[in-house]
Amino acid sequence: MIHQIVIAGFGGQGVMTMGQLLTYAGMLEGKEVSWLPSYGPEMRGGTANCHVIITDEGAVGSPIVTDATAVMVMNRPSLAKFEPLTVPGGLLLINSSLVTDKPKREDVEVLNIPANEIADELGDTRVANMVMLGAYLKRTKAVTVQSIEAALDKAFGERKAELIPVNIEALKRGAACI
Repeated sequence: MIHQIVIAGFGGQGVMTMGQLLTYAGMLEGKEVSWLPSYGPEMRGGTANCHVIITDEGAVGSPIVTDATAVMVMNRPSLAKFEPLTVPGGLLLINSSLVTDKPKREDVEVLNIPANEIADELGDTRVANMVMLGAYLKRTKAVTVQSIEAALDKAFGERKAELIPVNIEALKRGAACI
């Protein structure tokens, strides 16, 4: 299966972290992966998105996703910009805490995930990205949660190890939305 994913939001929402974790997890599982980040010119609060490809069907030809099997949007401008990239029958995950607009497409599966609300319930707004990622993983099984947890260990290391438990709980809470 080929998972072609676009993750988008604004700087500081953990968009790049989601992409990196998916990529690390895919590598841990022996899959072919690519990760292509894109930032706006602002230092923080500007646009941020990344393209991730995970496949067990051979090499990745290009890191650019033009036909997304899944799009995860963390804010309203990202919905407008990236909804059109979703293939018919694809998956559109929307952070319904910040995006109240309805998607224009009727030929995609839409999952509204209150990522910021759940993160606030967990006491750390910064884990909204992990809530969204947990929902994505539950729905697609692109990689295992165990591989994401191992990737968290690699990404956070000893310096940020105290943040791993709340991130794992956020993954679980996101999965529970499905």
